[in-house]
Amino acid sequence: MAGHPSTYEPQYAATRWLDQRLPVIRMGADFMTFPSPRNLNYWWTFGGILSLCLVSQIITGIILAMHYVPHVDMAFDSVQRIRRDVPFGWLLQPMHAVGASMFFLAVYVHMFRGLYYGSYKAPRELLWILGCVIYLVMMATAFLGYTLPWGQMSFWGATVITGFFGAVPVVGESLQQWLLGGYSVDNATLNRFFALHYLLPFVIAGVVGLHIWALHHVGQNNPIGVTPKTKTDTLAFHPFYTVKDAFALCIFLLIFAYFIFYQPDALGHSDNYIPADPLKTPAHIVPEWYFLPFYAILRAVPDKLAGILLMFAAIVVLFVLPWLDTSKVRSMRFRPVARPFFFVFIFFCFILGWCGAGNPDDVAVPIGKGLTFKVLSQISTAYYFAYFLIILPILGMTEKAKERPVSITKSVLGDHAAAPAE
Repeated sequence: MAGHPSTYEPQYAATRWLDQRLPVIRMGADFMTFPSPRNLNYWWTFGGILSLCLVSQIITGIILAMHYVPHVDMAFDSVQRIRRDVPFGWLLQPMHAVGASMFFLAVYVHMFRGLYYGSYKAPRELLWILGCVIYLVMMATAFLGYTLPWGQMSFWGATVITGFFGAVPVVGESLQQWLLGGYSVDNATLNRFFALHYLLPFVIAGVVGLHIWALHHVGQNNPIGVTPKTKTDTLAFHPFYTVKDAFALCIFLLIFAYFIFYQPDALGHSDNYIPADPLKTPAHIVPEWYFLPFYAILRAVPDKLAGILLMFAAIVVLFVLPWLDTSKVRSMRFRPVARPFFFVFIFFCFILGWCGAGNPDDVAVPIGKGLTFKVLSQISTAYYFAYFLIILPILGMTEKAKERPVSITKSVLGDHAAAPAE
């Protein structure tokens, strides 16, 4: 699969001339004929969905930047003016705001799929790490963008999050002042966040290019985790997977369109539709839903610095995951012991998100008066790290995996599989 020979042959003098100097047509043709495992399911369509989300965010972001005013006295009103007075602003602004949530929704599904099917294992370690870099830059971009509407939650969210950097020893205060552009969240902060929010999506696009390059070099993983050995194990990307991806995109766009046209503000916090007021603190400060699990980890420990370190460790552990999972078997389909632990891991990730939205001192469930959101966050955080640092390494050395199919063709066609063609 990796490094498959090109089958493109220029048919015209102009295309031959271009192919000798800048083979962009050849690259596109090779992308369409790229041999992909023949057993890919719909969990593998989220790469195309994410590409669409990124393009949508960049295009709508550029247009919105033409009308947005990054000034503390005008930012909130400029967002409202975009929605009411700018041609198609009623569509562009919700498309960008809802698009951020759809982007993260697709990313989380994409990441959980990679965790379940072992897409981070050799030889795809660098492919996984590049994906983690994309996720980290996405988080930074989303946080910066969340401050731009300059509502109550934008202002106080920026105040709380940047305040945590002050707890870092030695460089914390200087780092916080650099982020703020001063000693408090003000006009300089908004200008810096707007500039960085505009820049980082192009950084994401660059890393996505490296991610796709790495994918085409090492080849795609597949649901059974068996490396394609023969031509019968693969299919051309077009038309087999372009049609499949297009169908998944249509389903995703229906969900996207529902929120844009019927619930454009449902995924945001109601306090963010109130202009920022430095003299009035909201009753409960929470980030956007896609940050809630990490926000719960941050608040799981009383010490500010320990909470920051724990939150960043929750992301750093993803970067070293390829070396933490010691199992030689990629797919959880053939790991009967590891699979239940994985589903429990997903459950606790949802619990962390739920806890992040609640007040730490409130009782999480009616049973057990001592089970507050903070206690539940601590339990969920402990399992989160135990899964990566203890469970996966131990199971990799002790678990007896099920027998895997000898080839992808055999797993798809079973007894009807023809003799493999070399």
